[in-house]
Amino acid sequence: MQVAVKNVTGKKVEDIELRDDIFAVEPHKSVMHQALVRQLANARQGTHSTKTRGEISGTTAKWYRQKGTGRARHGSRKAPIFVGGGIVFGPRPRKYTKKMPKKMRRLALRSALSVKAAAEQIVVLDELSFDEPKTKNMVEVLANLNLEGSVVVLMPERNVNVEQSIHNLTDVTCLRANYLNVRDLLGHDYVVMPKASVDVIEGILG
Repeated sequence: MQVAVKNVTGKKVEDIELRDDIFAVEPHKSVMHQALVRQLANARQGTHSTKTRGEISGTTAKWYRQKGTGRARHGSRKAPIFVGGGIVFGPRPRKYTKKMPKKMRRLALRSALSVKAAAEQIVVLDELSFDEPKTKNMVEVLANLNLEGSVVVLMPERNVNVEQSIHNLTDVTCLRANYLNVRDLLGHDYVVMPKASVDVIEGILG
């Protein structure tokens, strides 16, 4: 499929041919969903923890005598029904890690890229670089491209000036192309990348 290549002023420079086996495949929704769930699960630390009645610090003595008080019988103030007592079936530290075959992960990326390409939400630039890090520069580029909504910028390699120019923008995320993932693709309205990033993506997914 052909996509127009623009410069930072928003003017068309040339056309570029994107590989159909990466940017024009039939989207596989279930695989995309599975990849997204996996990524979100793997991002969880799993360090949450609660204490049971056996782990609560406090006396082990019987709270009050068994009979004659008119109250229910209790053997411990640390029982779950009391304030400050133990927690029943509360969260414990565990791993949420999910595994997924590499072929399915790549299919999910191809599907997400194809969805963006079909919706004309992929913008290819001839190049993207700044002489100095300034948020104003990136704001002007996005305004020239008429992009309204959240944007993920894919850079072919580390570029400190571009990364720092994007850092203060709440709806714009900067990623290196080899860190491309389903969450950021589906979580942003537009994908902006220089031609060099297209080569990196096609090298990984091709």
